[in-house]
Amino acid sequence: MKGAVDWFARNSVAANLLMVLIMAGGLFTAVTIKREVFPEFSLDMITVQVPYRGAAPEEVEEGVCIRVEEAIQGLDGIKRITSTASEGSGMVTIELEAGADVREVLDDVKSRVDAIETFPEETEKPIIQEITNRQQVINVAVHGELDEVSLKSLAEQVRDDLSALPEITQVELANARPYEISIEVSETLLRRHGLTFDEVAQAVRRSSLDLPGGSVKTEGGEFLLRTKG
Repeated sequence: MKGAVDWFARNSVAANLLMVLIMAGGLFTAVTIKREVFPEFSLDMITVQVPYRGAAPEEVEEGVCIRVEEAIQGLDGIKRITSTASEGSGMVTIELEAGADVREVLDDVKSRVDAIETFPEETEKPIIQEITNRQQVINVAVHGELDEVSLKSLAEQVRDDLSALPEITQVELANARPYEISIEVSETLLRRHGLTFDEVAQAVRRSSLDLPGGSVKTEGGEFLLRTKG
């Protein structure tokens, strides 16, 4: 260390050049570095929530939590699995190992959970997501004398316009019910065609596929595949 100081003391040009490079690097970093008021970072955790309306905690544990645990058991990158069974819903929390690829494990978990065919009939579609530390910055309320569908469509347009701004990275729509399709079949038509209500429900379920198909890695990036129909 003392030798380096002595060398720079005898070579002022090199010392000044090094100082200029350090200052230039600092100025470039100060301009280009990502700045956030509330930085978002991953907690290396994934949750699997399965709504099971009207079910007791014991039924949720047996019909949801245990089956999710068995499906994801043995996946690489998982450190600990914790389940919580409450009335009407089951939650499975997956803690990842240090250094694990969160996106890869998330895709594996989705594939395993979506392949479960033994969930009770009353359960809804599993909600699988990565837990991140994200702080809300601002609320934008959309209101008016419109019906619910028109108001939600207007809110989605506002969300898309805000997402298009370069200074905004995340916009979510809250307090809006998801779209639903109601199918009504009369008992007379069922008898005429020799069908049951369960057969109609199975036909609708088979034609409403939404399953992950893995990913394809190319030189231009990674592409996620899904099966819909």
